[in-house]
Amino acid sequence: MAHEHIGSEGTATSIATDGDGDAVDVVRGLTADQVASRIASGQTNDVPDRASRSVKDIVRGNVFTRINAILLVLLVIVLATGSVIDGMFGLLIIANSGIGIIQEIRAKKTLDALAIVSQAKPMVRRDGIAVALAPKDVVLDDIIELGSGDQIVVDGEVVSSSALEVDESLLTGEADPVHKIVGESILSGSFVAAGSGAYRATKVGGDAYAAKLAEEASKFTLVHSELRSGIDRILKFITYLMIPAGALIIYNQLFSSGESLGPALNGMVAALVPMVPEGLVLMTSIAFAVGVIRLGKRQCLVQELPAIEGLARVDVVCADKTGTLTENGMRLSELKLADGSADESVIKAALAAMAASDPRPNASVLAIRESLTDDAGWGEATSVAPFSSAKKWSGQSYGVHGNWVLGAPDVLLDPSSEMARLAEEVGSSGLRVLMLGSSNLPVDDSDAPGVVTPEALVVLEQKVRPDAQETLEYFASQRVAVKVISGDNAVSVGAVAGSLGLEGGDRPIDARELPSDQEKLADVLDGATTFGRVRPDQKREMVAALQSRGHTVAMTGDGVNDVLALKDADIGVSMGSGSPATRAVAQIVLLDNKFATLPYVVAEGRRVIGNIERVSNLFLTKTVYSVVLAFLIGITGVLSKMLDFEPLSYPFLPRHVTIAAWFTIGIPAFILSLAPNNERARSGFVPRVMRLALPSGIIIGVTTFIAYVLAHRNHDLTPEQEGTTALITLIMIALWVLAVVARPYVWWKLVLIGGSVAGYLILFALPFTREFFKLDPSNVAATTLAITLGAVGVVLVEVSWWVSARLHGEKRKLFTTPDDLPGEHHHAEAQK
Repeated sequence: MAHEHIGSEGTATSIATDGDGDAVDVVRGLTADQVASRIASGQTNDVPDRASRSVKDIVRGNVFTRINAILLVLLVIVLATGSVIDGMFGLLIIANSGIGIIQEIRAKKTLDALAIVSQAKPMVRRDGIAVALAPKDVVLDDIIELGSGDQIVVDGEVVSSSALEVDESLLTGEADPVHKIVGESILSGSFVAAGSGAYRATKVGGDAYAAKLAEEASKFTLVHSELRSGIDRILKFITYLMIPAGALIIYNQLFSSGESLGPALNGMVAALVPMVPEGLVLMTSIAFAVGVIRLGKRQCLVQELPAIEGLARVDVVCADKTGTLTENGMRLSELKLADGSADESVIKAALAAMAASDPRPNASVLAIRESLTDDAGWGEATSVAPFSSAKKWSGQSYGVHGNWVLGAPDVLLDPSSEMARLAEEVGSSGLRVLMLGSSNLPVDDSDAPGVVTPEALVVLEQKVRPDAQETLEYFASQRVAVKVISGDNAVSVGAVAGSLGLEGGDRPIDARELPSDQEKLADVLDGATTFGRVRPDQKREMVAALQSRGHTVAMTGDGVNDVLALKDADIGVSMGSGSPATRAVAQIVLLDNKFATLPYVVAEGRRVIGNIERVSNLFLTKTVYSVVLAFLIGITGVLSKMLDFEPLSYPFLPRHVTIAAWFTIGIPAFILSLAPNNERARSGFVPRVMRLALPSGIIIGVTTFIAYVLAHRNHDLTPEQEGTTALITLIMIALWVLAVVARPYVWWKLVLIGGSVAGYLILFALPFTREFFKLDPSNVAATTLAITLGAVGVVLVEVSWWVSARLHGEKRKLFTTPDDLPGEHHHAEAQK
């Protein structure tokens, strides 16, 4: 990479002064003594890294949870009785914590590695030698060399410029490079688009522009998860219920039934463990983690598991134009020849020759070079005039082939000419227009460009991503609104959005005319989709205005100017090539920089959340019937003392509770959680799942209690037979709840239900499993009673399901139809 000490457009005097009046040699840079002095004064660029959450925070957040605390207390009680087998549920503590920790640390490592790879190493002049340093080693007043493509790591002042142009799009959103001359300021976070030069560091560390923005966004905020907060509310309620339930059960076991302490504690734990929907937390973590792995195959990095849920709820996506709808760079759209111009082949040859031999091509020249690849055969240019933003044209002379200039029509054309009018008309539609002309003077002549004869208008357009239209169509089919928010001029943004068929794209709004009042801004955002000249602070205001209307907003961005809006959005999505600050603050990073990956992310989120809600019915049904059963048993124990009748012990051992969940909840829930599902996530998770869980749980609890009471009255039955009778009734109805939750049916769901039934038949049939789990279905009368009461419970659950649907206006059906997964079309493979 070439770096020039002296620029053709000017160099500051060789001696500059810093803020304290000390001399700084622009050509040689700081001396070792000057560097040491600044380090001692703390004038360094040492900005604390903040790529992601710390490992300690990740571990703490996943270990110290309410459900782990509950399970740990119960595990200690069971282990204290010496029954290790009955403490199997304790493994869930490790599983619950481990999945979240592993996934989040993996995401952190990926991001940290990305931050190191993308870290710029500026060339800094020290004692007359240019050395590559890490950004943190730069000090105040360092002279930093600049070449094409270099990242500007600290704020400064230009001291040398040779056609220096800086791309500030990551800071301002403005797509066009800015010409910089000696004495002008330059901001960290920008890049050199063309030319070369040098600048003196005037603001380092936390004082630099990019660092200030990053600091404002530095507080790591976890994604709000309605699913997790809903589960947490349920857990909180269960915690309060467990205290009286535990007290009732232990009183009943110890005093009413007269059991010893060990069996009494085991009975209490057997009653309390199923109240905790521990598997739901585990299943949620597993489903999120599987979703993260599937998205990882599409080069999509999820920093936090609940971010998948957030995307499933998104109904507005705010996207920048550059990098999302368009690629960086331009494309040659057409040539409009002037009347009486040279032959088109000559025009193309001239453009091809100029583009091929330009030593520092800008985006426009690169577009011409990519389009016109044939060698014109004109040889080397005899003279060259490089392009600069100051004069707005470039030129090359080719001896007998003539002198050619390429530049802005308003500079090279007579404003009153027909060609000038046509150029203005084409430019007003958002296209970039250059004029190719032939000159009567060599381009390096002091009077150049001289008399210019118009030959053609070169019309350029921004490269639209080939998958952009497909992506917008997907969002439209899913009723997700897309707002294009760009720092580029509104006409250009509108031209791109309109060409892609975005509704309202042909009516772009200049953000400089937007109201500052949030309510009025929200009104504008409701009716418009395309905005240009948007400042970084306005992006943040627009996100807040959309959220004020109840929208769930995803914000995509790659620049420092997007950081605050990304942080405030419900879900921040960063491009992998974006600034470290945007990657750090975003919950989702698209490593392949493709906006088209987002539909797959949304589809994956919907699959995960729809299925978690589905299996939540199973887990919460278990919670409800466990609470009902525990209280019924506990209350009969108290009443037995008052009314003098034989008390009831708790019918189940902890291992019974475990097998009751194996084929009614555990395995089926895992399979259902990975099934296809494309329904957009809705709010109101807790009330919706309780519509089935509450009546079903009450039916199971009461019916199982009746089966146990009737079996207990038959004095010929052993305690194992009494417990088995109650367990058969419970399992039968719980299997039917599974059958209800699995609707609408497809073939594999019917196989799943059949497999669950077969699993229990095997458990009850094999002598080894009967012995190990203490099951005894040998009494025909008791087993017949259990099956009869189970059938009654099945009918009641089915009736309650249909009644609930009628009361809440929901359409229910038994079998899947082709219309049950709408909006899949070309993104159906997202479910594969």
